[in-house]
Amino acid sequence: MQTNSSTSVYIIGGAGSGLGNAIAIALLKKGAHIIALGRSAEKLEVLQNQYSSQADIVCGDITQTETLSHLLQMVSNKHIAGICINAGGPPAATITETSMQDWDMAYQTVLRWKVAMVKALLPQLVAQQYGRLLFIESATVKQPMENLVLSTAFRLAVTGFVKTLSNEVAAKGITANILAPGLHDTPAIERVFKKKQTQTGLDRQAIQETETEKIPVHKLGNAQQFAQLALWLMSEDAGYITGQTISVDGGMVKGIFG
Repeated sequence: MQTNSSTSVYIIGGAGSGLGNAIAIALLKKGAHIIALGRSAEKLEVLQNQYSSQADIVCGDITQTETLSHLLQMVSNKHIAGICINAGGPPAATITETSMQDWDMAYQTVLRWKVAMVKALLPQLVAQQYGRLLFIESATVKQPMENLVLSTAFRLAVTGFVKTLSNEVAAKGITANILAPGLHDTPAIERVFKKKQTQTGLDRQAIQETETEKIPVHKLGNAQQFAQLALWLMSEDAGYITGQTISVDGGMVKGIFG
């Protein structure tokens, strides 16, 4: 992991909570310098206050041009060691419940900004002949889940983008991979459980027990453990791994190549 220079940074999306926060903290504990992206100034400031010499923050909506421009200014004179491309997903809904406005919004929140961010930062990675791009998506790209059609459809588009990207930049010292989490014990799981509650009338605890029982390891994922794999994929040691979508799902995906 390239952590020996104050000019070398990791960009971590969704750093205020959940998987992004776990990745950010794991990097900081290893002495890395990060730029933490997120919408909640309060949550990002907790990181910055605790690791004042290592963490800078960009608070804003990364789907908006001004937030991306702010990020580009911050990294213009730095070596980018890795980028964790991560943010929340669209609302849980069935196909019949969605409107075309929902689909337009999901395109913006799941796919478009990731393409824009990569295209904006890629010239810098090419110039330095090094980079680790890690996308945090969902196990639904391998096995769709109920009520997540908006997420599934556009995250599948992300997998096509990342696979193509990985082939185009591999010879330039840049890798591009996807981690596909299943059900993890993070705030993001609440939209799934709340939707199930609405559909079934069961209470929150019963929903969690039912969904957990479907997972072969019979428990929700741990964000801190997830972060360790993310760190490795963003390290120098992972230079021969690219174009992969790796499930972190406790065995939930049933396919042979899960």
